[in-house]
Amino acid sequence: MIGILAGMGPKSTGPFVDKVVEECQQIYGAVNNIDFPHMMIYSCPTPFFINKPLDHTAMEEAIIEGARRLEKTGVDFIAIPCNTAHIYFEKINASLSIPVLNMVDETVNKLPTATKKVAVLATQQTIESNIFQNKLTIAGFESVDLSREQHKVDQIIKHIKTGEIKTAQQLWLEVSTNLAETVDTAIIACTDLNVIIDHEEAPFPLVDSSTSLAQAIVSRYLSLEDDI
Repeated sequence: MIGILAGMGPKSTGPFVDKVVEECQQIYGAVNNIDFPHMMIYSCPTPFFINKPLDHTAMEEAIIEGARRLEKTGVDFIAIPCNTAHIYFEKINASLSIPVLNMVDETVNKLPTATKKVAVLATQQTIESNIFQNKLTIAGFESVDLSREQHKVDQIIKHIKTGEIKTAQQLWLEVSTNLAETVDTAIIACTDLNVIIDHEEAPFPLVDSSTSLAQAIVSRYLSLEDDI
């Protein structure tokens, strides 16, 4: 059974589960209800505030507590569709006796090989943690400095969380236009941004961390089915 530790943020949980369902259809042709996997979805609110510094201790404790509760339901592995939560990946993974998929690794692995310059679109907290930048460097990509656009990205996320979608869409148009001549590919490294980017065009290729994780979930599920 698949375990999804979600709720970070709350608006991203439903769309992410939809992505997993869509990948089941795409990857192995699921059609009827019985074709789809068993999933346990736990919405885990965390003390995250878009305009405040992270309380790392409180965040880590909340996520680990949620992961342990989810583990007790009997899931075979856990996926956390929140990039910021992966700041604490090593400690989360060490706190459980079942595997945890790494959203950052899965996303970087999806980058086209011809890509050189990559923009990471994420919360300020995720950017400051360097979890993506470090992986990109190891993989041979250049991470583009987005300090001039970061405030707008944070505002997009804030407007999505407060339901101001039209304002978020306008800001996304500004950010994507400004980046068009600077980057080869952009990583969507905040699940809240899917509320916008799933329905808006971009002038450069996007690698979506949510889609990357959803694909990894289905692949892991299929490998478990093969072992039965």
